[in-house]
Amino acid sequence: MPTTVDIVIPVLNEEVALDGCIEKLNVFTADHPERDWRIVIADNGSADRTREIATELAAQQANMSLSTLDQRGRGRALKKAWSESDADVRLYMDVDLSTDLKSLPPLVAAVADDGYEIAIGSRLTKDSEVVDRTLKREITSRGYNILIHLFFPLTKFRDAQCGFKAISRKTAENILPLVKDNAWFLDTELLLLAGKAGYGIKEIPVHWEDDPDTRVKIVSTAWGDVKGLLRLRFKGRPVPPYAS
Repeated sequence: MPTTVDIVIPVLNEEVALDGCIEKLNVFTADHPERDWRIVIADNGSADRTREIATELAAQQANMSLSTLDQRGRGRALKKAWSESDADVRLYMDVDLSTDLKSLPPLVAAVADDGYEIAIGSRLTKDSEVVDRTLKREITSRGYNILIHLFFPLTKFRDAQCGFKAISRKTAENILPLVKDNAWFLDTELLLLAGKAGYGIKEIPVHWEDDPDTRVKIVSTAWGDVKGLLRLRFKGRPVPPYAS
């Protein structure tokens, strides 16, 4: 039996980008039949036609489903979609497909074949390629990852916030329920908890092209991330089940 893989696409008011994203994913996954690919659109409070478009797409394709929330929060949407999934590998990527899909097979293989519990795309490894990234976003990203290592010196991963991650069934069952954040800090919190538990984390170099139409509010997102780090550093982290 091929490994089942759920690709979760979190969306908020993405009526323009959604159709093209799904079309590209369908073409790519059709060329890689070695996995049982499924696509989950995770809508969290869209006010445009995103949910309507997603409903139509899901009705047309047997390998596609829709997960909906009225409350906003990318982390909240991911936790719901990943928790409800029964797939062997559960991953997410941004709807703008900033990460080149050529990195998708090695991301999945790290979890499905190589024994890692988490695989993450990284824009900060020597083999990564980053295109059209503004200086402000580059400084913010690198500064944030430096801050992570200052707060948690034993941390090994280098790029906490790349929108391209995969987790195992074990991680979804043991670590995900301990994550408190419902927004952008979910990525970092998940990785720090998994690292504390001794779960293997593999970084995959990616080709990344920044989306000029990104909806991420850099300042508020960065401040939310810093508050999350302070919470974990000074209020303590829950003790996850250790890998064995």
